Amino acid sequence: MSGRNTVVSSLPARVPLAEYEACPVTEVFRRFGDKWTLVTLMLLSERTHRFNELQHRIEGISQRMLTRTLRALESDGLVQRTVHPTVPPSVEYSLTPPGRSLLGPLAEIAAWAVGREPG
Repeated sequence: MSGRNTVVSSLPARVPLAEYEACPVTEVFRRFGDKWTLVTLMLLSERTHRFNELQHRIEGISQRMLTRTLRALESDGLVQRTVHPTVPPSVEYSLTPPGRSLLGPLAEIAAWAVGREPG
């Protein structure tokens, strides 16, 4: 085995911008590379949370940004929003099966990143 990644070795000498932008891997890193998405996913991997619990656990996140992050994750099918008919309404957020399936690959990326930290 040559040790070269087959995906990388199959790239042309010059990658067309449209091809790069249409790449599903590029889209995944673009989608999860923002400031709040990964920490939100990691907290939801522990258990179901209410909105205020998440906001208190994520230092520095505004209500607006948490709302946007949760809506985007819900739109992607990774988070489920459950409204309980109480007064006032109680809303809980949890990972869906596709959201849970993302945890393994994220753990591998985290292990790789930690392994690269200077001693």
